[in-house]
Amino acid sequence: MSNIKITCDSTCDLPQALYAKYDVEVTSLSVALGDALYRDGKDVSAPELFAYVKESGNLPKTSAVSMGEYLDVFGKYTAEGKTVIHISLSSALSASHQNAVLAAQELGNVYVVDSRNLSSGSGHLVIEAAEMVAQGLDAESIVARLNEMKERLDVSFVLQTLEYLQKGGRCSSVAALGARALQLRPEIRVADGSMGVGKKYRGSMEKSVLDYIRGRLEGRDDIDARRIFVTHSPMDSAVVDKAIALVKELHPFDEVIEADAGCTICSHCGPNCLGLLFFKKA
Repeated sequence: MSNIKITCDSTCDLPQALYAKYDVEVTSLSVALGDALYRDGKDVSAPELFAYVKESGNLPKTSAVSMGEYLDVFGKYTAEGKTVIHISLSSALSASHQNAVLAAQELGNVYVVDSRNLSSGSGHLVIEAAEMVAQGLDAESIVARLNEMKERLDVSFVLQTLEYLQKGGRCSSVAALGARALQLRPEIRVADGSMGVGKKYRGSMEKSVLDYIRGRLEGRDDIDARRIFVTHSPMDSAVVDKAIALVKELHPFDEVIEADAGCTICSHCGPNCLGLLFFKKA
């Protein structure tokens, strides 16, 4: 049995079966719906979150994992003599990373990897870390490889509404108004740890999703075909099925994994959001 334990933030948005397969402990960010506080991935679901928004007209608020929570989680394993490798949400998007670093400094024998990413983009690094542990690599080698690999992540998603990003302070009101008036569906790309606007798609939800997938995958020869995540907030399953079929048609990925976006990510992207998350070739 390895003496290395992998942990990650709930924003990694991996299916529960993968967390179980790789024996990963998840630290939950918090989601506030009015006065009620919930743990992302444990106490509240995305459909419940969107029902709250529809009924109340208010958006949820998210908050970072505290240093104390990280101390509790990391400390369980360091007390057993284990080394912890923690994959965090991008430091540019949350205070969770800094809180994890402070806990690691206090405990020792804990490595915190800033994924510089979100959702299943960070989740890719969790899987890579767990597979390297299984291969017998030491913690320093794993962390060095993760820091190299994160630069090759290609992460983007197409939104059907800018309301959530706008009210969360991540998109200007002018941009949101323009998108609504022109019926544009913006692509959001993750670069340098932060989110920026890419292409804009027009038309129905289904058309915009399929056009986005073609725009991200068609004609490219720089894609690492081992694995891709198709990660989405709650949306029509028929559209998701068509999206996955198109992904498989355009590229011969070894694995195409469907994943549900957690409540923290959904709080910012809104409903009917779908993203493609994969590595580029080294």
